[in-house]
Amino acid sequence: MATNTEHIIAVYPGSFDPVTHGHLDVIRRAARLFNELIIGIGRNPGKDLLFSPRERVELLEPLLTQWPHVRVESYDCLTFDFVRRCNGRVLIRGIRDTTDLSNELLQANLNLTIGQIDTVFLLTRDQHVLTSSTYIKQIYEMGGGDLSRIERLVPHNVAKALARKLKTESESARDNEKA
Repeated sequence: MATNTEHIIAVYPGSFDPVTHGHLDVIRRAARLFNELIIGIGRNPGKDLLFSPRERVELLEPLLTQWPHVRVESYDCLTFDFVRRCNGRVLIRGIRDTTDLSNELLQANLNLTIGQIDTVFLLTRDQHVLTSSTYIKQIYEMGGGDLSRIERLVPHNVAKALARKLKTESESARDNEKA
């Protein structure tokens, strides 16, 4: 049992490609629960990432200034090894639906069994249940590039970065088709 004087470090890992308002809601709520919160920008071999780890850190940092005990770092190792390296005691995971819960339970059990790291689940608020970084990129790419639409799902700096990145990629694809 944690005491009032015990310093507990939590780690919220993810790809954050891009960071969404839903991610920020989980960060805000986890920041209230723990003495220190580290946002871990990880690599997911099963995802095609749009932003580099450095870009994702740079997109997140200005969004965290209101919480001096929250910081962001990138890592390229097993998540529980990163948590240990940070002296973390617990992983934070956001849960949107039963599919997330099913996947996250398996991962939490592996992290506990292999890494001896506990997981705390925070349920996503209703307005963020349908928010997915993958869907945001798809919406933008399929003609939903109106920044006012995208900013309903991601912060302004992230919407601008998406516009720059996806515009550049689509221009490159068109140039390759012409060649």
